[in-house]
Amino acid sequence: MRRDSSITEIKGIGEKTKKLFEKMGVYTVGDILLHYPRTYIQYPQAKHVDEVSDGEQAAVLGRITRTPVVRKVRTMQITVTTISEMGVSLELVWYRMPYMKNNLKAGNTYIFYGKVNKKNGRLVMEQAALFTEEQYASMEQVFLPVYTLTNGLSNNLVTKTVRAALGDEQLFMDYLPCAIREKYGLCEYNYAIRQIHFPEDMDTLITARRRLVFDEFFLFILSMQYQKEKHVKEKNEFVFTEDDFTNGLIEKLPYELTNAQKKALADVKRDMRSETVMQRLIQGDVGSGKTIVAFLAMADTAHNGYQSAIMAPTEVLARQHYESYQNMCEQFGLHIPIVLLTGSMTAKQKRRAYEALEVYPNAMIIGTHALIQEKAIYQNLALVITDEQHRFGVRQRETFAGKGTEPHVLVMSATPIPRTLAIIIYGDLDISVIDEVPAKRLPIKNCVVDRRYRPKAYAFIEHEIRAGHQAYVICPLVEESENMEAENVTDYAKRLREELPEDIVIGVLHGQMKAEQKNKIMDQFVKNEIQVLVSTTVVEVGVNVPNATVMMIENAERFGLAQLHQLRGRVGRGDAQSYCIMVNASDSKNSMKRLDILNKSNDGFKIASEDLKLRGPGDFFGIRQSGEMQFLLVDIYQVASVLQQASEEVQDLLATDPELCEEENINLQHYLEIFFEDQKSRLNL
Repeated sequence: MRRDSSITEIKGIGEKTKKLFEKMGVYTVGDILLHYPRTYIQYPQAKHVDEVSDGEQAAVLGRITRTPVVRKVRTMQITVTTISEMGVSLELVWYRMPYMKNNLKAGNTYIFYGKVNKKNGRLVMEQAALFTEEQYASMEQVFLPVYTLTNGLSNNLVTKTVRAALGDEQLFMDYLPCAIREKYGLCEYNYAIRQIHFPEDMDTLITARRRLVFDEFFLFILSMQYQKEKHVKEKNEFVFTEDDFTNGLIEKLPYELTNAQKKALADVKRDMRSETVMQRLIQGDVGSGKTIVAFLAMADTAHNGYQSAIMAPTEVLARQHYESYQNMCEQFGLHIPIVLLTGSMTAKQKRRAYEALEVYPNAMIIGTHALIQEKAIYQNLALVITDEQHRFGVRQRETFAGKGTEPHVLVMSATPIPRTLAIIIYGDLDISVIDEVPAKRLPIKNCVVDRRYRPKAYAFIEHEIRAGHQAYVICPLVEESENMEAENVTDYAKRLREELPEDIVIGVLHGQMKAEQKNKIMDQFVKNEIQVLVSTTVVEVGVNVPNATVMMIENAERFGLAQLHQLRGRVGRGDAQSYCIMVNASDSKNSMKRLDILNKSNDGFKIASEDLKLRGPGDFFGIRQSGEMQFLLVDIYQVASVLQQASEEVQDLLATDPELCEEENINLQHYLEIFFEDQKSRLNL
């Protein structure tokens, strides 16, 4: 079997199972081997009932003295039994598993594995895994992989498939130069793959993970730097004059730009006048003023006789930009054509927009993904600006390049990540950081409360609405879930309508709505036709409502700190004082510790650093690990030394062999192509 062989070559994988694996992005033998475990279960030594405590994940040895009973509560069947020892009892409960009654024989001894919780003064284990003593003995202290699954695939099947794929063969040729492996004492790649799936012990798991962590850093940095070297060579075909045009616009502003804004604009202007095409990221915290920098860059482009385009993540935000740009052009006395192009426009409206692209060589074009549709033909496009949500990378650049001369590219990011991490994530882009907030912006006042505070919060929301303002309420779920105890927008909106006066209009927004419906709700909120918007995190990007002054986040403990900071950035966009109320529904000390970081700081860069320390940058690197062992394949804070090592080796390698054409690097070049394609897919580049 080869690594590029179809998954169906593994015994037991038919067409039906093949389709299930494809849902997880697994098509080949190589794919299944790179589908790393998300965590591991190491079954502990079994205990007696009197040895376990509240909150413990435990294996409990116990003898069934009485036949379990099955109770019916509403429409749900609940199987219950109890084991006791030395005066201590453990109640065992299974939901919707009536067959457990037949699996448990009175007089027999079993081992029950699960989490022990104290409920109403009793120790309870729910949905326990059941083993005989012989079964458990064979698994005790062994590392068992737990994989990310899709409906229809069991962990057992994935495990068997991985074992079969591994077989006895060496499927991978080690691509890492031997000198680098020896320098850092890294194990062979095939060995690492085997041990990451089925580690013999903790030491081998650490050894395997260390090799794969180095590879993640090394390949990511190498792929980005390799591509950057290629892109940097692209010649700038546009001629921009050196004059004081943008300085004249800045002087007309009713406020002073921060030094960070001025520097970012200077970086952009310099890039557009350099010999090569601009590829720049402007990274700025929520409310740092990236929008005005984008406008000034587009005005500079129009002043020099070229078209510019900005792609927004939602239609509502695109329309907001359109109106804002019209107002600013009027304010500055600029006669620049402004064109709007979105997916929901009528055929007639789109046709007029397409005509405008051909007629006006210096137009400012504002839109959504409709900007890169086939019918959009640009005559003179020199600058493209995109929101990070649509990571405007290689694929989109190529799309625009096919429409004319290679344009300058500017990516706007509101994700406040440490600069070192940004260099890795956006390795093919130069970086400008806007790390100051405009002076007129009042810092958001924060508070972390428990559920008992809700009545006061509702009264405060009503007070703000009576003052002419608006509020967001964020819930983690769309509707009630059996698997998660958390607030959902559907039921919450009903409850809120009972709590608030009838004249206060409450709207509901979530990701399951159709685009047209979402746009309508967001538009109504922008116009203050809706005063309270109960929403999921779909509002995290894509709308600007300066009138909103309250953000109430339910089950705040379920969100990452960086995401919470992004959410609260929806308020505080106007001149009025704004507030963020975070409702913590957990008794966990760790949850309180995390939320307290957010409570004490409005500095997104600091918050993101702390968040990464606590959670790891799983989102950025494509593999989020969680579970009992809390393993991350890549964590920039825990393995900062490896990051430095990988970065240095990449620099040395490209300095001596920039094209990776020397014999010892040929295999690396081949693997790099595969890796880069995978990263483009993961990061939507």
